[in-house]
Amino acid sequence: MAGGGRVRIVIAGAGKLGYKLAEALSRDDHDITVVDIDEQALSRVSSNLDVLTIRGNAVSMEVLQQLGLERTHIIIAVTASDEANILIGMMAKKLGCEKAVARIRTPEYADQINFFRSELGIDFITNPDRELAHAAARYLIQEGTVHMEQFAQGRVGLLERSMADLPHLVGRALSEVRDFQSLLVAAISRDGQILIPSGRTVLTEGDVLYLIGRGEDLRAFAGDELRLAERRIPRRVMILGGGNAALYLAQRLREYRSQVKIIEQDEERCAYLVERLPNVLVIHGDGTDHDLLDEENLAEMDALVALTGLDEENLLLALLGKRLGVAKVAAKVSRSNFIHIIEQLGIDLAVNPVLLSAASIIRFIEGGQIASLSLLFGGQAEVLEIIVTEASKVIGIPLKDLNLPEGIIVGAIIHAGKIIIPKGDSVIRSGDRVVVFCVTSLVSQLEKLFYRQKGGFLREFWRGHKGPGNPPTD
Repeated sequence: MAGGGRVRIVIAGAGKLGYKLAEALSRDDHDITVVDIDEQALSRVSSNLDVLTIRGNAVSMEVLQQLGLERTHIIIAVTASDEANILIGMMAKKLGCEKAVARIRTPEYADQINFFRSELGIDFITNPDRELAHAAARYLIQEGTVHMEQFAQGRVGLLERSMADLPHLVGRALSEVRDFQSLLVAAISRDGQILIPSGRTVLTEGDVLYLIGRGEDLRAFAGDELRLAERRIPRRVMILGGGNAALYLAQRLREYRSQVKIIEQDEERCAYLVERLPNVLVIHGDGTDHDLLDEENLAEMDALVALTGLDEENLLLALLGKRLGVAKVAAKVSRSNFIHIIEQLGIDLAVNPVLLSAASIIRFIEGGQIASLSLLFGGQAEVLEIIVTEASKVIGIPLKDLNLPEGIIVGAIIHAGKIIIPKGDSVIRSGDRVVVFCVTSLVSQLEKLFYRQKGGFLREFWRGHKGPGNPPTD
């Protein structure tokens, strides 16, 4: 890496994913350039973010040469075209760019990812539809109504728990609650907003709690509900919308012998799905037609997943499923501003492909120090598993003396294989892994705490740490 200068990142594509990545990566001291042919999309980026924008086709050699790729650390190709993204990554590497990331959504390319990496030089590939399908399948198959993110190979978790499941705690201050012993209440979602609680915080009926702790302690806290949910595989699943996410989800569910029914409006797409999914019932019809849903026995389904192209349709269909008594209901929501109302509507799970892909790309980029990362609250908060280096400012100082700003919470320390749920006198050492909850607006402060050098996680990654190895293909 040349000279320890600013980390230079080029993002080709100013759509939803490109914007989210530019927003997240520009919070640190990075040199971000966004390229797109759409002037309106670029205007939105330049109006809201402190990044450079260039109007042009990133497939063009002339445009790429103008970007100074020989001085660029990473290019992220997230245009609307898979082929363009592959080509951009290949050309950028030939012109001297160190790393290339590409978004690829075409199912036919799914089996060619290793070839793209080994032969075409694409270092990391993200597939939003596949990641969405895996998130939905994980919920349907493993977690039921209890959502748990796992860190440190599953030994540490972040558990999402609604107060609807804990009515006996409504009206009580956290300091009075004994139920959370050995667990840390990192945050509360209240009316679509993040609340960082204190001991004086009084729990209210509509709250959703986010608890960090040992995996076994979280499972013990969730009790029979989590254990039963993990064994309760839905046998009858209806998927509304037959896009690529539906294809991947149906394939995954069939591995568990679930009976899957897909309703898709486009006749040609139905024929395609029938060919790819021989053991799945594909119905040509309008998933918003209540008469059709009645005919297909929606009320008798164990699970409903709404994956149409319209957020509003997905939310309404998910609500219909809940009203009819479907046990597990999930919906695809592409716009982050909709996520805040999901809890209020009573929908079990909302999956956002943009946030899922953004998280996977950031994990790859930050690979030297970020072992895992989850975006919560529509991207308002992050939970990071950080590998602590000798450069960190937090080493050897009791947590109570770090004066961490409200919104940064150390939820767990993994030291020498032992999991510590920290207290005020807990100390972080070099080589430890820490699970940290952080409000997104404070990420730059978090980075300055863990790394003395300006430039944060990415800088350390690019200045000599080993790369993240072979990222998962699925």
